[in-house]
Amino acid sequence: MEAARGGRPLGALVDELAAATIGRTFNQYRRSRLRRERLAAYLRSRRRARILLVGEAAGYRGARISGIPFTSERQLTGRGPAEASATFVHRILAELGLEDEVLLWNVVPTHPHEPGRPYTNRRPTRDEVESSALFLEGVAGGRRVIAVGRLAEQVTGAPYVRHPSHGGAEAFRMGLARLV
Repeated sequence: MEAARGGRPLGALVDELAAATIGRTFNQYRRSRLRRERLAAYLRSRRRARILLVGEAAGYRGARISGIPFTSERQLTGRGPAEASATFVHRILAELGLEDEVLLWNVVPTHPHEPGRPYTNRRPTRDEVESSALFLEGVAGGRRVIAVGRLAEQVTGAPYVRHPSHGGAEAFRMGLARLV
């Protein structure tokens, strides 16, 4: 059985995440075997990644649907919603030759949304961030952490790169190239 960098088996990490209640976030893994399997396979495929890029939280067009941080369903299957940030992140990682060297994760691995509006994104609460620390620790051990966005920087204390959304793709690329 393969272990996550935090020492727990990958399957246990995914099972614990699926069972977790993280504030008022939507846990996309709880009722979806497909998302759990995708996440476990992704973590296995990146078990030797030396860099961990940490974003804020699962987006409603990204990990909420696909189950993989910074990845849209369209990137996985060619169908479904696309997410601009996911598109930028994967394109830039490919340009820099880093795709296999990077594990993507979020401070809050589940999807924070506005009450009654599941297809929105909101900033996670302090309690949601604190409830998620165990999962971040489970994937971070021994990796070089790079924070994507200010919340990730505050939580991890890691070097910061601008988030690629809202016109930040070039700054994200330049910051990442500088750090790696």
